[in-house]
Amino acid sequence: MSPPAGIEEHDAVQVLDHLVRRAATIGASDIHIEPKRDGIRVRCRVDGVMVGQGVLPLELGPPLTSRVKVLGRMDMTERRLPQDGQFQLDLGGPAINLRASTFPGIHGETLVLRLLMGSSMIPLERLGIEPKDFTKVRRLADRPTGLIICCGPTGSGKTSTLYSLIRVMNTAELSIVTLEDPIEVEFPEITQGQTNPRQGFTFATGLRAILRQDPDVILVGEMRDAETAQIALQASLTGHLVLSTLHTSNAIETVARLVDLGAESWIVANSLLAVVAQRLVRVLCQECAEPYELGADLSDEDGLILMEAGTPLKMPRGCAKCHDTGYRGRCGIFEVLEIDDEIRELIKQRAAAKDYRAAVHAAGLLPLREAGLNKAKLGVTSLEEVLRVT
Repeated sequence: MSPPAGIEEHDAVQVLDHLVRRAATIGASDIHIEPKRDGIRVRCRVDGVMVGQGVLPLELGPPLTSRVKVLGRMDMTERRLPQDGQFQLDLGGPAINLRASTFPGIHGETLVLRLLMGSSMIPLERLGIEPKDFTKVRRLADRPTGLIICCGPTGSGKTSTLYSLIRVMNTAELSIVTLEDPIEVEFPEITQGQTNPRQGFTFATGLRAILRQDPDVILVGEMRDAETAQIALQASLTGHLVLSTLHTSNAIETVARLVDLGAESWIVANSLLAVVAQRLVRVLCQECAEPYELGADLSDEDGLILMEAGTPLKMPRGCAKCHDTGYRGRCGIFEVLEIDDEIRELIKQRAAAKDYRAAVHAAGLLPLREAGLNKAKLGVTSLEEVLRVT
């Protein structure tokens, strides 16, 4: 990659604007600016996958990094320690909020910019939740008390799901307060707070303060430690609906993790309403996707057949409209575990994972992989994509 025509190579201001504008145009979530021996490699994460954008001259590195540090209110003189900041760019359309992170590498500081596109909020009904599970989730949003956990790896859309839940709530009659790191989307009708660990404003201290603000609904961006988890659980028992996220892989693991964080098992059992596990899969470009039939039965680790040979599916091909990737956009696949009396008893007994699995199977829980395979059968995504993320 070279700077756009008419832009001097040393003009870091215009180069940064160009990179961010291009990333927003192609729907990227992150920009990676990585100094290497022979140039600065630029890559964007599009639909969860890294896509190369070319190479910039090495001499652009220092001024580009300095420009980001100025905007993000970071220490320009510090090059040996990682830093992070946040800023906004107005490039002619909707303002683009960016979260910046620097990391000292062998050839210079690596920059990662995350685009926080508030205008791309997705309504709850368009997230990709199966109809049966959607009814559960919509009902949960109307509960007055309890804890709802959204889990999955980084970048799986957990915060977007919680935002979508808030959007279906009656914000005029409820006091909704959030504690986030960072605030990714601004809601004019609710109170939003952003943690600042440097000043001692952590999730735990912020959550204590929120409880003095007379809230009905509390959104905690992430349960990062035992203290935050225990305060959130107590809040959900004392007349508040609490929404939060955990970095766990599935619903059963999330239940076990809450107990492992040091909370009393009876508190977890009585406060937990539901766990929503999720992943994001790329959506096939319908302009170029090719139909085919599965050649052999697809089985899981236990030999159970998940999909029979001959099942009609679609595969990615690639065209100009999807930048030759075969995919355009992403949608969610979800595993929704609503806590019933049987699972509450298992939590109180600190049961083993196999006991939870038997209980949720008997209750008809749709696992993540099966939800993904349903999307593949409908031609929404490819079988390879489902197997990649589940």
